Amino acid sequence: MASTTLAIYVIFLRDVFPQIAGHLLSASVLSIPTAVLASKLILPETEVPETLGAVPPVANDRRQPNFMAALTAGALDGLKVAAGITVVLIAVLGLVGLVDAGLAKLSSPLAADLGGPLSLGRVLGWVFTPLAWLLGIEGADLAAAGRLLGQRLVLTEVVSYQELGVMAAAGDVSPRTLLVLSYALCGFAHIGGMSIAIGGFSALAPTRLGDLTKLAFRALAAATLATLATGALAGAFYHGQAGLLGL
Repeated sequence: MASTTLAIYVIFLRDVFPQIAGHLLSASVLSIPTAVLASKLILPETEVPETLGAVPPVANDRRQPNFMAALTAGALDGLKVAAGITVVLIAVLGLVGLVDAGLAKLSSPLAADLGGPLSLGRVLGWVFTPLAWLLGIEGADLAAAGRLLGQRLVLTEVVSYQELGVMAAAGDVSPRTLLVLSYALCGFAHIGGMSIAIGGFSALAPTRLGDLTKLAFRALAAATLATLATGALAGAFYHGQAGLLGL
């Protein structure tokens, strides 16, 4: 988790979870081994790595002859990365917006029965409800937890953390649910993060765009599993201990 966004989540939850900063740091560290495990499950390593035992020779040596040349080349590479991230992020989020508009239009005749128009976030919330149960979330909080986990995939974890803080302040979720979701939401496991990765890496290695896009959704699935595993691990160690939440 980036330190800048981590600070935002601390602001959202500090009133209801005074020790949230330490827990988010713990979640960021725990997500490292869970990410490695999830990535090996999603994409098993069945071949011999080219870098095993030695670093292969660089095909295109881009070392610059002097300081100013290196500075200029680095600045231009940074511009390519920023531009790549921006355009891919706009394109992907625009596509999500179109899907939401289509779902809302298709579900409008049944909106009253469904409790409102459908959106990709709502549908994903239903999908994530069984996963929330696997995390050990209490039955009364399952629907809310599934919704927060599902909308994180589309709307980023910023919105989910903000809503979690509001719900915790109103007493709508239990302390256990607050702890588990604080860990499970900690990560860039969302479509926006996937778009940023594709845009940034493809700007630096345009010849690998096909590989990047082929692995993008696998990477998103692995990131989601990693954060869920982190939340499950936090829940396994929480048994209502006094002071763990700083309350």
